[in-house]
Amino acid sequence: MGAMSFEELPDFDDAGDAKVDASVSTAEAGGKEKSTDVDKKADGEEAQKAVVQTKKAEAPADGDKTVIHSSGFRDFLLKPELLRSIKENGFEHPSEVQHQSLPQALLGTDILCQAKSGMGKTAVFVLSCLQQVETDESCVRALIIAHTRELVYQIRNEFDRFSKTLPAVKIDSVFGGTAFGVDKDKVSKDPPHILIGSPGRICGLLREEALKVDKLKMFVVDECDKCVDKLDMRKDIQFIFSYLPKVKQVMMFSATFTDDSREVCKKLMKDPFEIRVEEDSKLTLHGLLQYYVKCSEGEKNRKLNDILDKLEFNQVVIFVKSVHRAIVLNRLLEECNFPSITIHSHLSQEDRIARYKEFKAFEKRIMVATDLFGRGIDIERVNIVVNYDMTEETDSYLHRVGRAGRFGTKGLAISFVTTEEDTTTLKGIQDRFGVEVEEMPSEINTSFYLNA
Repeated sequence: MGAMSFEELPDFDDAGDAKVDASVSTAEAGGKEKSTDVDKKADGEEAQKAVVQTKKAEAPADGDKTVIHSSGFRDFLLKPELLRSIKENGFEHPSEVQHQSLPQALLGTDILCQAKSGMGKTAVFVLSCLQQVETDESCVRALIIAHTRELVYQIRNEFDRFSKTLPAVKIDSVFGGTAFGVDKDKVSKDPPHILIGSPGRICGLLREEALKVDKLKMFVVDECDKCVDKLDMRKDIQFIFSYLPKVKQVMMFSATFTDDSREVCKKLMKDPFEIRVEEDSKLTLHGLLQYYVKCSEGEKNRKLNDILDKLEFNQVVIFVKSVHRAIVLNRLLEECNFPSITIHSHLSQEDRIARYKEFKAFEKRIMVATDLFGRGIDIERVNIVVNYDMTEETDSYLHRVGRAGRFGTKGLAISFVTTEEDTTTLKGIQDRFGVEVEEMPSEINTSFYLNA
C-alpha cells in the first residue's frame, strides 16, 4: 500500500468522549444502613478448608488476609457442570488472581481486587456467581454493574458461555440506548437470577419499582474505580446500594485504584479480602513490548501507514482522543483499503454492539476507538495497540495497552509522541510503572510480539 495522503487532523477538544450514559441520581445512600455481615455457608467453608491448603501471606495495609493456593479449578470444589463448562471453554489452570481470590469469593467473602488487565478478573465473579446462585425461584440473586454498554455486553457473553451447562440459571442484561419499557417488562415479569447492567439503567428500573432486589445475595462492580471516580456515577452506585439487602456479598474489581476510589469502595464492603499489587511498577504487563515514535502531528498518518504495512498482526486497536478524530481516521484508513472499523460514544447502541461483534468475530482487523474501548474489553486476537493520540493519564495508558497481551500472551504497544505534554506523560508512565519505553527500532522481531 502507498503512503496515505491524509491532511493533518485538526486538534479537536471533544472532551469526555468516553463518557457513559448514566443518569445522575439525587438520592444518596447516607441514610441507609450498609452491609454488616456476609452470608457464608458453613458446610462449603469446611469443605474448602479440608481440601485446599492455606497459608498467611504478607499482610496488606489493613491487616492479615489468607491466601489459598491450589493447583487447578477442581480444587475449588465447583459444581461438576461448571467444571465441564470451564474445560469446554479451554481453561486448564487458574491465573494468579484466580488462585488468590476464587476460594475467598466462593466462601461469600467480600472481595476488593486490583489485578493486571487480562489476568482473568472477570472469571472470578462469573464463576463465583454461577457456583453460588440459587434458582429455586424467579428473582434477582446477583447484580453486576459495569460502566459502559460494551462492557455490560461482554460480561453477559462471559456468563452465557460459562452457564451453558447450567440451563436453570437465567441471565439477562440491561443498559441505556435500548427501549426502557422492554427492560422494565423483562425484569418485572420474568426476572433473571443474574442481571448485568449499566448504572443509569439500573437506577431507572429501581426508581420505577420494576426491579426487585430484596432477595439479592451478590453485588459486583467491574472497573469499580471508573464507577466511583466520577461524581454522577458514584451517586448512582450509592443509590443502587441503598436498595440492596443489608446482608450480601460485595465484590469489586479493577486494574487501577486511586487512594480515594479504594476508600469509597471499602465503605460499601464488610472487611473485604484485598488482592492488590503493592507496587505500581508490578502493574506492567509481562510479554508486552512498549515503544514510542517521535513525530509531528502532520507525520502521524504516514507513520501509521508504515506501521500497518510493515508489521505482522492479528488485530490492531488504534486509540484517538476524540470522536471526530476517530471518524476521520477510520474513513481515511478505509479509503486506503485497510480493513478498519470505528467505535465511539456517538453511535447508536445497536451500531456499537454490531461493530463490537464484527471486530470480535475477526471480520475487521483494525479498530479505531476512543477511550470508550479502553477498559475491560477483551478481544483475544488483538496483539498491537497504537496510541495515535497519547493519553493524558497514566491509568488510561495502562488500560489502553492492556488490550494487547491479554492473559499472558505477547503484544506490542506503540505511542506517538508529538508535543512536550506527550513527552511529560510518557516520562510519568515510565516512572510510575517502572518500565523503560524505548524509541521504536527500524526492525522488530515478529516472535517478540506475535504468538506462535
